[in-house]
Amino acid sequence: MDKEKVASVLTEIGVLLELKGENPFKTRAYVNAARILENLGEPLERLVSEKRLGEIKGIGEALEKKITELVETGKLVYYEELKAATPPGFFEMLELSGVGPKKIRALHDKLGIETIEQLESACKSGKVAGLDGFGEKTAANICEAIQLHRTYASKHLLSDALRAAEPVLENLRAHADVIRCSSAGSLRRFKEIIGDIDLLASSKQPAEVIEFFVSQPGIVKVLAKGETKASVILDGGIQSDLRVVSDAEFPFALAYFTGSKEHNIVMRQRAIARGLRLNEYGLFKSKEETRDPKLLLPCKTEEEIFAKLDLPFVEPELREDLGEFTAAEKNELPELIEWSDLKGSLHNHSNWSDGKGSLEEIATFMDGLGLGYWAITDHSKSSVQANGLDAKRLREQILAIKKINERFAKHGSEFRLLAGSEVDILKNGLDFDDELLAELDVVVASLHLPSGDEKENTKRLIHAAENKYVHVIAHMTGRLLLEREPYPVNIHEVIDACAATGTWIELNCNPHRFDLDWRHWSYAKSKGVKCVINSDAHRNEHAGFLRLGAGIGRKGWLEQVDVFNTLKLGLLSKELKRKRVKT
Repeated sequence: MDKEKVASVLTEIGVLLELKGENPFKTRAYVNAARILENLGEPLERLVSEKRLGEIKGIGEALEKKITELVETGKLVYYEELKAATPPGFFEMLELSGVGPKKIRALHDKLGIETIEQLESACKSGKVAGLDGFGEKTAANICEAIQLHRTYASKHLLSDALRAAEPVLENLRAHADVIRCSSAGSLRRFKEIIGDIDLLASSKQPAEVIEFFVSQPGIVKVLAKGETKASVILDGGIQSDLRVVSDAEFPFALAYFTGSKEHNIVMRQRAIARGLRLNEYGLFKSKEETRDPKLLLPCKTEEEIFAKLDLPFVEPELREDLGEFTAAEKNELPELIEWSDLKGSLHNHSNWSDGKGSLEEIATFMDGLGLGYWAITDHSKSSVQANGLDAKRLREQILAIKKINERFAKHGSEFRLLAGSEVDILKNGLDFDDELLAELDVVVASLHLPSGDEKENTKRLIHAAENKYVHVIAHMTGRLLLEREPYPVNIHEVIDACAATGTWIELNCNPHRFDLDWRHWSYAKSKGVKCVINSDAHRNEHAGFLRLGAGIGRKGWLEQVDVFNTLKLGLLSKELKRKRVKT
């Protein structure tokens, strides 16, 4: 077990102990140990094998034994026993926004609550509001969180769906009886939230392919299995459906099951207008619905289907009936951005605030990925919970970044770190003064403590955009997918302000955010506002979010020219300076 997984187990042990009501010092010891492991400067496996783990401050004898057991066996009896002794309903309650271990423990001790259903009933009866430390507002917030939880119970993040689907697809591609296979549905259209994972394959031996599919590792339960279709539950609780068709049917089935429903309706109407019938089985020369192979117009690919309906190929991400047909008819479909176009990210964190990597580690890792630059934008001082930097620490960081860049240049590398800040947008202005902001390569402005009033939030964001030292408005609506609704803001007014001031807008590609929503980028493009696809990385592996961000950008019709972090460092530096010299 690697250090990230070990750290995750230690963190969960801390939560389980808190749920159990253990001594807070004991609980904190596990959380602190997890942080220590995350920031290790050498491999955990080496420390364990050389029996040097106990030499690290904060790792006592008991923790050393447990960590060693995890690394060497991949399991920990103590952890399994803690989980088994915890009521299952506690884990579900932990998924509720605003309900942490301390609240769950108090609710259990005082009201005997062990399930979400019991919690909801106690909230509605007034019992929760009557508890010390809760009150009517807390009870109302818990009820709202329960409702959100139920609304999203069958929904999943795009990143989780991709993580579950891709190994299955890879295995299907390698199977001797599979001719072609692909994802379909909302996953292929790259929706930020998906329901089920739809998979499609072509084969002359469908039964063998189905049998192979239901025997895949990571399948928790087989819901249904037939000759050409099966439904299963994958790890993480995501349902996946596989259909197996003939290879002649594959392009038509892929187009049909990719959707969207609205897009398919227009496609069928175009076929009817040409005296044809389009369905999941083929495109037929017929005025009636049919599957007659004698009437089939063969198409080997989706591109051929579109061509026979007098259209250029429409990329799956655009198939929402939100203008793609008009653009296609005018031959004005965008040349969508590719994730490989991105040269770096302008919003990221290090261990100077709430990130996990040192400046040197981050620079080395990103250079190794072949990126051209990586901005360090740690939190500003008002983000106390994120160990935000004050002016003194930020200036120290600027110097540290300069020294790292000098070393990279000395060794012939063109990679550079950019010195920046994610500066809080406060009620009365920005968290840092203009003099300090002027010293930074890039400034990202974020509203972390919004008002409940739309006008107030909009005013704050516009005020930030009007500051000539602010380059980017970050995660504009503050949403957390499946967790927190966007806060109220007039998005068009903020976009208009960014257009007037030359401020860029972030597409935050953390899979919990994808903010700004892809549905708003057509308006931003119409106003000439540029996008920056940022990973908001807190760990080196979060650089992988750029791939997701590019996919969401494609869904928003973004092209390479619309996204400024597709520029090489020299051109980007000129654009970063442009707003500051603008009169």
